[in-house]
Amino acid sequence: MSQFDQVSVLKKANVYFDGKCVSHTVLLADGTRKSIGVILPSKLTFTTGAPEIMELIEGRCRVTLKGESAAKDYAGGQSFSVAGDSSFDIEVLEPLHYVCHFG
Repeated sequence: MSQFDQVSVLKKANVYFDGKCVSHTVLLADGTRKSIGVILPSKLTFTTGAPEIMELIEGRCRVTLKGESAAKDYAGGQSFSVAGDSSFDIEVLEPLHYVCHFG
């Protein structure tokens, strides 16, 4: 799917890591919450509350999930899952456009 129809978008941006990651929260009609954003080239650690699926739209990165020792490469068109109450390290190799699906 290339777009979300009939949604509400929170106007205030979520800005993390001194602007290296900027996203907006999107609320679907059924109450589902997602975030859509961009991460600039950097090495960052994200923590999760709820389980997440990171759908990569464009860009390239290396991801190491909590408890794993080896990083895995991902690119636009791929996704990875992160457990709730966990974390992941990400090395963004080129601007990464993503949709984060919560729950």
